[in-house]
Amino acid sequence: MRTPLVIGNWKMHGTSASNHQLLEQLLPLLKPDTQVAIAVCPPYPYLSQVKAMIGGNLALGAQNLNMQEKGAHTGEVSGPMLKDTGCRYVLVGHSERREIYGESDLIIAEKFAVAVASELIPVLCVGETLKQRKTGQSIEVVSSQIKSVIQRNGIQSFANAVIAYEPVWAIGTGETATPAQAQEVHQKIRELIGEYDISIAETLPLLYGGSVNASNATSLFNQPDVDGGLVGGASLNAESFAAICQAAS
Repeated sequence: MRTPLVIGNWKMHGTSASNHQLLEQLLPLLKPDTQVAIAVCPPYPYLSQVKAMIGGNLALGAQNLNMQEKGAHTGEVSGPMLKDTGCRYVLVGHSERREIYGESDLIIAEKFAVAVASELIPVLCVGETLKQRKTGQSIEVVSSQIKSVIQRNGIQSFANAVIAYEPVWAIGTGETATPAQAQEVHQKIRELIGEYDISIAETLPLLYGGSVNASNATSLFNQPDVDGGLVGGASLNAESFAAICQAAS
């Protein structure tokens, strides 16, 4: 039985004051007996602030990490640092990292390895562009992104990991994959993992990301292979994010 999981990615938003206000509004809305695992990923400067405010079923995550554990890498943050700060999850390979900052499948596979070695739960983000979807390459692209991590790290590296399917054309656009479209890709992902290890495939949480909101969350999460969501803009609104978490239950 897979535990539903909802992760809020705050991206490059927030101040000490707004973070405090958001969490003060959010925490009372999260039911203490919920069977949903929940996490938020604030920007690096606010990890300690958020960690001090949260607890219970709300965990801390980071949005990125460096491939190296330490060294002369000005401006970067390592996996051990994130672990030391109290992070449980870390996003790896978000489309914005791939598209804007040029992170290749090889770099992402290395970051995934560092996350595992640092005892963090990597959330591997995969997804196709609109052009790739229109040309029928969705499954091929997503499979290639996952296989690069398996080839570098082995299938056992997914024993304590998460995969988030985020179609690039649906991130921040207001467009959302239909529940059927999301299920199709999630099913193919689970089948791909099952070709390597069926037990990992059955327990691996698969999240959908891409303009998830309180209105569409239930229909998306009702799909048999969609185990929750990676939520962007809606995670910055307490009521919306709480409603999405409730939908996952």
